[in-house]
This record gives sequence, C-alpha cells and structure tokens, in this order.
Amino acid sequence: MPNNHYHHLVFGPRTLARQRATGSYTAYGSEMERGDDGPPELSGREIAMLTDAFQIHLGTVAETGWPYVQYRSGPRGFIHHLGGSRFGFADHHGNSQFTSLANIDTDGRVAIFVADFPMRTRLKLYGRAQVIDAAADPDLHATLMTVADGRMTARSERSIVIDIEAFDWNCSRSIVPQYDREYVKELNVAHAEQLRAMQEEIDSLRARLES
Repeated sequence: MPNNHYHHLVFGPRTLARQRATGSYTAYGSEMERGDDGPPELSGREIAMLTDAFQIHLGTVAETGWPYVQYRSGPRGFIHHLGGSRFGFADHHGNSQFTSLANIDTDGRVAIFVADFPMRTRLKLYGRAQVIDAAADPDLHATLMTVADGRMTARSERSIVIDIEAFDWNCSRSIVPQYDREYVKELNVAHAEQLRAMQEEIDSLRARLES
C-alpha cells in the first residue's frame, strides 16, 4: 500500500471530480479514502536521485500568491543529504532579485522537480524550506559548499535547507532523453576500452597466424 501523504497534499475536490469523470480515481484519488499516512520515509532511491543531480527546478509560492519556478544547478552532488528527510544546498549569488528567498521566508512550502534525462526518470518532491545565512551556521554552509571534487568556488552567502514531506515518481513516457557532456564522456571511455580490448585480441590472433 503506497503512502498517501502526497495525495492528501495535492488532490483537491475538483481534482478528484475530474478523476472520477475520466476513470482514474481508482488509481489515484481512492488512496485518500483512508486517513493521511503522514510524511513517508525516503528510500535510497529518492536520496540518490537528489544527491546525484546537477540541476533541479525549485517551485515556491510568491508573496502575491502566484507560483514561482527557478532553475538551480551546480556540480553533481551540490545537493546534500543531511539525514532523514532533510536536504540542503548552498545558495549561490544570482541576479539579486531574491524572489525565491523572499518566498521561502514568507511561505516555506516548496516543490522540487528533478529529472534524470538519460535514464528517462523524474521525481516530484514537496517540502518546507528555510534560508539560513552563512554567518548563522558556518559549519552547515561549509558542508554545503563541498562536493566530491572539492570546494565550490561560486560565491555563496547562505544555505537553503528543505525537509521533504512527500514525493511522487512520474512515468517516463513523455521524457525526451538528453545527454550531457559528462555522460557522453563516460560512454566514450567505455567504448574506447572495448575497442582497445578488441584490438589487442586482433593483434594476438594476427601474431598467431603469422607464426
């Protein structure tokens, strides 16, 4: 039985009405026929999806009530798992609009969309965020500025910490595969190794034939 906290957060009466009208209620809305299970425990799959990402889309609630979506990126691993359902990343200097930060200060509810395009996998997460100035927690900020290759050099003055409350894995049907330079490089290295092994075998067979 799947955790239904996501359903209770996202599905309203009109959503359920449309599901009933189109026949999808049994698959989705019916999960709300029992009480809210509360926030689920994240598995290694969700944790890996976030901590392996180099880009996400972060949705916040604007002070005007409108949704606001911002693209966030960094070296792979810029999102850190801080234990349990808590994640964080360093907030790098941008265009100084401070819209996402102000939205979080006003209403901490956020949504995260993260996709693994080569694997055609996508995950939606909902949580509550807080902005923590680097001076207020320098150890946290130092941790979030560190990635596998060392310390990030981009300017950062604060941390964003998010406690995940719900998540939902989407189907892969409509995802168009995309491949970044790092992924292609890894494939090329593997292919180069295969070609090297094949060439060694050819050279060995040729030597045996000529002997």
